[in-house]
Amino acid sequence: MASTQTSRTRGAVSRPRDWPKRLACWSKRPWAVRLITAGAWAAALALICDLAFRALTVRSHRHRLADLHVYRNGGLAILHGTHLYSMVTNGKLLFTYPPVSAILGVPLTWVSWRTAQIAWMTMIYLPLGIVIWLAFRPLLARAGRYAPAVLAALLAGCALLTPMRQEVGYGQIDIFLVALCTVDCTARRTWWPRGALIGLATAVKLVPGVFIIYLLITGRRKAAGVAALSFAAWTGLAWLVAPADSAAYWTSAVFNAHRLGPNAISGNQSLRGVLLRAFFPAPPPTAVWIALVLVVAAAGFAAARRAWQRGFQVGGVAITGLLAALLSPVAWIHHYCWIIVAIGAIAGDCRRGRRVITAITVGSLFMSVLPTYGGYLYFSRILPGLPAMVLTDSFALAALALIWIIWKIAVTDTDRQLLSAVSGLTGQPRPTAMFGSRVGGMTHWVSADHRSSRGGTAMSTSTRGHTLTRD
Repeated sequence: MASTQTSRTRGAVSRPRDWPKRLACWSKRPWAVRLITAGAWAAALALICDLAFRALTVRSHRHRLADLHVYRNGGLAILHGTHLYSMVTNGKLLFTYPPVSAILGVPLTWVSWRTAQIAWMTMIYLPLGIVIWLAFRPLLARAGRYAPAVLAALLAGCALLTPMRQEVGYGQIDIFLVALCTVDCTARRTWWPRGALIGLATAVKLVPGVFIIYLLITGRRKAAGVAALSFAAWTGLAWLVAPADSAAYWTSAVFNAHRLGPNAISGNQSLRGVLLRAFFPAPPPTAVWIALVLVVAAAGFAAARRAWQRGFQVGGVAITGLLAALLSPVAWIHHYCWIIVAIGAIAGDCRRGRRVITAITVGSLFMSVLPTYGGYLYFSRILPGLPAMVLTDSFALAALALIWIIWKIAVTDTDRQLLSAVSGLTGQPRPTAMFGSRVGGMTHWVSADHRSSRGGTAMSTSTRGHTLTRD
């Protein structure tokens, strides 16, 4: 009897462990999906609340959401008819944006300053969620029922990126503009004229105007025209509401980069900022800056156009967004919220190890404060010149490298998919495959459910290595 029991025990011990199979089985059960999703969102929301609370409780009132204070004071200047570009906040900051930004800041004056601060957190994190949903669509499609949990994890991770932490700390508007441009470029169907949101973003902050060029070079001339008209309409409205301020901006303030503060500090990660530090304390030759901008712009827009030709829409948007920061005279670290789109473009559906490792490396770099630390080492002469400059310019150099990396990505069919919806972020994503036709040297990509003018459905057939559309 004892020997029989001993043999059974030995047999049980010698059996291979089946816990991985059991866990895989449990993970497919509805209750497990709901439990993991709830836990992921609880953790993400706890992190976001902590970051928002820290931003809202900074001891120095001068530095608490300082840029939001600028927007609100701009709205007050419009209401009271005071000179917009002579206004100075308690933090000694000037209003540096087009007059449209001040007009859109008027609603901030209808509530108390404390209420405006709290409401602004929604204006930051809601667009962040939209940008993540658009940039990481292949990964969310692969996640299936776990798409909401993956979205929560991505939301938490992106909230820890240094550009996003500065976005929250300063109360900036960059992520909202990123969302406008990304939605306008990547949405499969729009109920607004495509390009209108890019025009609005450009009227608020001139830098998104690079997307008008992006629309032009990718053959979307109608959308580019709509974007230009939208910009003109919003700017014309500002002329009607505040003609004196509009005249002051477009004839003087727009050309004065020093209104933004010291341009040579490590926070300026544009090409001009890199040159200012390289030639410090003397100013760099203007011809050198212009030549560098032209070279980077030509190469960058060519890479963005190539990405779009291959059906890699997110890649094209990411490259153009990085160009927006690099080509600007001043690009503070929070201007690099475009890094979220770039990480999503590189990661894809996370099936390729090299792309996943690259995305994690980029995310880790942009979670650091290398530019600030490098600037301290550089200007304090603690570290030799070149190593300190590389650290100080790390975000700008990384942006240049990312343009090349995205251009070199071997685009897969998953990268070309358009995700029509993730039903309430609770169920199955519905990916829409993209098919391309070669016309006039450019591949035009359309979705598989595209309807022809005769009511037919686009069918695909392979010809000489290209997938052509046929009604």
